[in-house]
Amino acid sequence: MINDKKVLYSGMQATGNLTLGNYLGALKNWLTLNEEYECFFGVMDLHSITVRQDPAEFRKRARNLLALYIAAGLDPVKNCIYYQSHVSAHAELGWILDCFTYMGELNRMTQFKDKSAKHSDNINAGLYTYPVLMAADILLYQADYVPVGKDQQQHLEITRDIAQRFNAIYGDVFTIPEGYYGKKGAKVMSLQDPSKKMSKSDENVNGSIYLMDDVDTVVRKCKRAVTDSDSEVRYSEDKPGVSNLLEIYTACSGKSIEEAEKEFDGKGYGEFKLAVAEAVNSVLEPMHKEFDRIIKDKEYLDGIIKENDDKARYFANKTLRKVRKKVGFTDIPR
Repeated sequence: MINDKKVLYSGMQATGNLTLGNYLGALKNWLTLNEEYECFFGVMDLHSITVRQDPAEFRKRARNLLALYIAAGLDPVKNCIYYQSHVSAHAELGWILDCFTYMGELNRMTQFKDKSAKHSDNINAGLYTYPVLMAADILLYQADYVPVGKDQQQHLEITRDIAQRFNAIYGDVFTIPEGYYGKKGAKVMSLQDPSKKMSKSDENVNGSIYLMDDVDTVVRKCKRAVTDSDSEVRYSEDKPGVSNLLEIYTACSGKSIEEAEKEFDGKGYGEFKLAVAEAVNSVLEPMHKEFDRIIKDKEYLDGIIKENDDKARYFANKTLRKVRKKVGFTDIPR
């Protein structure tokens, strides 16, 4: 607990381009959390290198992600928005916790199996121990809550197991985190295959709307979105493409599904898809303007990075000092 507030921790990887799904499903819901929680939001660049990165492009993406956090509305004064790689305690605690994690636990991680199948030419140890570094991320800040989707549930469970095991040996060192299940974010699926989530790594670029897509690109992608042979705008299991567009439209316009269905009653898919594109652009255009302002102001962005990195280091090192003492490492002479 910090300043009488419970701590909430989350972050996104500095790979690929953030999608509308990332924004509506997660980032948008982060915006009001600082009123109730002490929030830490990381640019998770240590996690990103389990897949080979082009160094110059990687640096640019990481900076863009941090700027996008702010452009999307995250206040860098009320929230701690920082680079994971700038806080060396992440890597150090990750190694210590490796020694308190069992092979059997890591073997059960389904995400390792999924990623290994996608990157069969680079099945590295980092990919395997990824959940332990994630545990270190969360436990360093004594997080009470972690926003989790279905795909992250396993990682939260192993984090809790590692923390409880460490505490059982050394006493009350780590806060045991719980999943945060606040307001449900919109579940945004691929525009080309509504059975799959909209993804940064989708090979079909028309399947995802990226946060930095311009107005014309958004219109083009929405026009090409998969629907069905019917022409009725209705939310239904047997109409996954139309239902996905309705989710996007209502999340961007603030209308309910019922209001949207009534609005497009008797109208064709062409008019509906154009309205979806307009609703999306009404969200993205202000974000683009703010992003351009932030990314061009090097002094402002560097100042935010330094201030937030310092804050993150302060809280992370506080926990790390306690851990080092518990495991018996020799103090560093001062």
